Amino acid sequence: MNCRELTIQLFLFPFSITLLSMESEPLLRIEDLEVGLGRNSGTRVVDGLTLEIRKGEILALVGESGSGKTVTALALLNLLAEQDLRIVSGRILFKGRDLRTLPPREWQQVRGKQIAMVFQEPGAALNPVIRCGDQIGEVLVWHERLNATAARGRALELMQEVGLPDVQDLYRSYPHQLSGGMKQRIHLAMALACNPELLIADEPTSALDVTVEAQILELIRRQQEKRRLSVLLITHDFGVVGAVAERVAVMYASRIVEVGSVRQILKAPRHPYTLGLLQSIPRIEPGGALRTLPGQIPDLTRPPGGCYFHPRCAYAIDRCRRERPPFEEVEPGHRTACFEHARLAPMSAPPA
Repeated sequence: MNCRELTIQLFLFPFSITLLSMESEPLLRIEDLEVGLGRNSGTRVVDGLTLEIRKGEILALVGESGSGKTVTALALLNLLAEQDLRIVSGRILFKGRDLRTLPPREWQQVRGKQIAMVFQEPGAALNPVIRCGDQIGEVLVWHERLNATAARGRALELMQEVGLPDVQDLYRSYPHQLSGGMKQRIHLAMALACNPELLIADEPTSALDVTVEAQILELIRRQQEKRRLSVLLITHDFGVVGAVAERVAVMYASRIVEVGSVRQILKAPRHPYTLGLLQSIPRIEPGGALRTLPGQIPDLTRPPGGCYFHPRCAYAIDRCRRERPPFEEVEPGHRTACFEHARLAPMSAPPA
């Protein structure tokens, strides 16, 4: 059931009010998350991040490479140790329980089963010496306790569900024998095998051509609707955002700078960074020039003072260099961290 159907029921059936209230509770809420680089370093690669994902929605986390998007995803799944990173503070509430308090044994019931992840490069995420079908089956044996025969049958069903042809042959294939799109579908089948409640998709189409990208995005959208999944979609591409997401969080240099609905973000951004990203999208127009966002993300071992974006911002004032702007609501459901957000309403071109 989608939100529109739920709203219709609100007018038709009195008991739907209770259901609507339950659905409005976030499935995942991140509160003031800070991730540090190295055990003794004060460098923050995720800084004061607060975000929530509601049941059954697709939230896009957008930003340039180096913004902290993937680190955030790894923190949610307790996978930071190998990256020389650690959570310094904050809470990660999944269905009301702080995942940071889970012992290792209970993590095995969350990671891959209740929360699953699709990584950016499927070729690197798949084991090169295990047949593709067996990699899906392994998830089912481990989490669902299926025997080998049942796991094989379910794996074949999942391969068909994600749109793979000739599944009997592909089951016996190794990853190097598949195209990039096929490998991503295998990876997605593994992620969906245990019917997770939250799917984290980290740049799932960045290594694919445009045609296959559209197919994978449509597949994720269909599975999200069918399974009532919540999806955290990590991307740097606003074209992807407009195609599948419902809400958008924009991340810059370890911090969330703007959150709102897709319409609010795409039509009326209220942070100069969001505006710069949107204006940098190539457009096919006669005589149209390619616009760029000047500068680059700062070195987080020596970050600038105040708002991290101010060295690149055409709207910056002295206050931006001294103070960190608060994250405040500018309209219902739309929040931003910018002292000068009023100058971007309605959206305007940057000053000369």
